Amino acid sequence: MKQFNYTITDPLGIHARPAGLLAKAAKAFPDTVIMIQKGDKEVKATQLMKLMGLGVKEGDVVTVTADGPSEENAIEVMYNTLAENL
Repeated sequence: MKQFNYTITDPLGIHARPAGLLAKAAKAFPDTVIMIQKGDKEVKATQLMKLMGLGVKEGDVVTVTADGPSEENAIEVMYNTLAENL
């Protein structure tokens, strides 16, 4: 299992557009479970509505984990998606 923490810099936090991009990126790795956690809430990164339901705002720290055969690539793609969009 691979993981990293990321501090959200987008003033709107995780809203529809970046949540969609994160879900799309995660769906590229069907053999790997990718989770995003904020505080005590954790959701699969492929679940768009649940991602937005985390209520992630600017300054919040999220933890992204990837577990499966493609975890190395998945964690890199998820980090890049966050860095470019949030």
